Amino acid sequence: MKKSTICIALPLLGALIMTTACEPSKAKTSASTPPPAAIAPTITESPKKPVQPTVQDPANSRQDPVAALIAQSEKEYQKGQANYRAGHLDAAKDDFDRAFNLLVEGPSDVHSDDRLEGQFDKIVEAVNTLELQALKEGDGFTEQKAEPAPIDEANDVTFPVDPNVKAKAEAELRDTHSDLPLVMNDQVASFINYFSSKGRGTLEHALARSGRYREMISRVFREEGVPQDLIYLAQAESGFHPLALSRAGARGMWQFMASRASGYGLERNWWVDERQDPEKSTHAAAHHLKDLYNQFGDWYLAMAAYNSGPGTVQKAVQRTGYADFWELYRRNVLPGETRNYVPIIVAVTIMAKNPAQYALEHITPESSLKSEKVTIHYPVDLRLVSEIVDSSVADLQELNPALLRLTTPKDSAFDLHLPIGTTEKFQTVIASIPPDMRVWWRYHRVQSGETLAQVANKYHTSTRSIAEANGLQDEELKTNVRLIIPVAPGRSKSSADAESLAFSRHASHYKVRKGDTVLSVADDFGVPVERLRKWNRLKGNSLTAGRTLTIYKPVASGDSPARSEVSGCPSKRGSKTAKRAGQAPEGEESPSPKSKKNSKLVKASASKQTHKVKRGETLTSIASQYETTVDALKRDNRKVAATLRPGDVLVIKK
Repeated sequence: MKKSTICIALPLLGALIMTTACEPSKAKTSASTPPPAAIAPTITESPKKPVQPTVQDPANSRQDPVAALIAQSEKEYQKGQANYRAGHLDAAKDDFDRAFNLLVEGPSDVHSDDRLEGQFDKIVEAVNTLELQALKEGDGFTEQKAEPAPIDEANDVTFPVDPNVKAKAEAELRDTHSDLPLVMNDQVASFINYFSSKGRGTLEHALARSGRYREMISRVFREEGVPQDLIYLAQAESGFHPLALSRAGARGMWQFMASRASGYGLERNWWVDERQDPEKSTHAAAHHLKDLYNQFGDWYLAMAAYNSGPGTVQKAVQRTGYADFWELYRRNVLPGETRNYVPIIVAVTIMAKNPAQYALEHITPESSLKSEKVTIHYPVDLRLVSEIVDSSVADLQELNPALLRLTTPKDSAFDLHLPIGTTEKFQTVIASIPPDMRVWWRYHRVQSGETLAQVANKYHTSTRSIAEANGLQDEELKTNVRLIIPVAPGRSKSSADAESLAFSRHASHYKVRKGDTVLSVADDFGVPVERLRKWNRLKGNSLTAGRTLTIYKPVASGDSPARSEVSGCPSKRGSKTAKRAGQAPEGEESPSPKSKKNSKLVKASASKQTHKVKRGETLTSIASQYETTVDALKRDNRKVAATLRPGDVLVIKK
């Protein structure tokens, strides 16, 4: 999600990503199949009268820029609503962002026209409603991408039996060796026909991915004493995707439901979901299948019970007196999905073990995922780890699929998987970083021509801090040298500095992202930590992803809070928000109802302007925009200009 230029962080169903009920959205199963949507939280109708979308006449919109802007914003907002209802949460988030950004980045101040302000308020209220419902349901915009479970797609189809396919399969079956019983009947033949046609892409993709985990699965199955060919259960269930998610909420390569996972020792908490850990979940699946076989004495019934639960299968056996899956199938006493489940797995097994017959011999299994494991007892940001070991964050996430966040757990041990040959380097570098700074500090490779001042500015720290942390004797940097960057979790301000700061009367809003803390947000906005806590009634340093914070930004040096309203943040909105939050900046009076009108007069008559810094802007570009000099900007904005950041307010003197 991109921040708007006035740092209004939308409460977009924030990233409560991976609480126990949070399920990521799904990706593609094949090139021709769109991704099944994650199930969005049910939207409960508000008792309030809904705000009707503003309908603009196209002819008037061409003449009226405000009407045209509202029409554009409304279009994006309605797209967001449609995507949310369809479960396409990430797409909805982007749509809502665009709807807001069109308003706040438009040529007119969002509060300068009642129509713009009405549209703005409507979107704020509606999206807040979605977020509150999402939080109540334990769902929201997720950070981690999931894969659809192939078993869902196969269960949705009914394919005819091709007599030729069945005859060839029966002939081939005589020479097929398996440590599972394999049979050929119409049900199995139907799914062979499906995986030979519409489902072929899914089958081929899974066969290729199997190479990543086959060696590990084979070893675990030997240790647990279960048939090797049960590997094809994972092929049918998940396509060997650790992030696979079924419609029913089963997750991981072996598609464990939450309750069953807990029974086999797979941990689920805010930080990790071990159903997504390939090796741990494979041990759990093998153990569970072995228990089911011991209960029913038949691998087909064990697989059926794996799908629908042992109680369901036990009742079917007791009801009919038959402990035989195919007899239970014929008597239709099992759930429809379970009746398909065993034939799907048998079909996949037969095809995978006879690649030439089904034109699968061209598939090359992917290389086995190799990693080194280091057990850590402290939180560390994967972005720091990636910089240390010269790997991408995406690669680290693939090696650690059970990790739900970019930060490892803070209160428990975690087995961090690293690329082969990087453990020693990681341990050497991480030892030089204080344990409580490992979610903040960074490790930076110096680029050609890069100066110490540029590096310090990039990470919002000081040249002195970097020099001290790295034992630098001068400011000249050598290309490709690695530097430890001591990023302060909260820029230190003396009590005197904090008391002397003036704050805008207009409240900005910031949606907490993953990894944010009170200290990091205070640092990003240049406000004292205690002020941020007081404005939002916070305790400690932790923040819940998705929460919207109220922030009163510091105004530029020499500017007063009242004058800061010239920046395009009129007090009407600020007072309304402050009242809702139950807080107001200390020492500030409630703004006058006439302040919006007065603000316009000040804009017209003041001998100086203010400029809110946008992402990517520099002092040079701003000086050029206002036909002034960098030195003049530094002179008039000493505190702000020293560490220029998006959202800062600069005084521009004529």
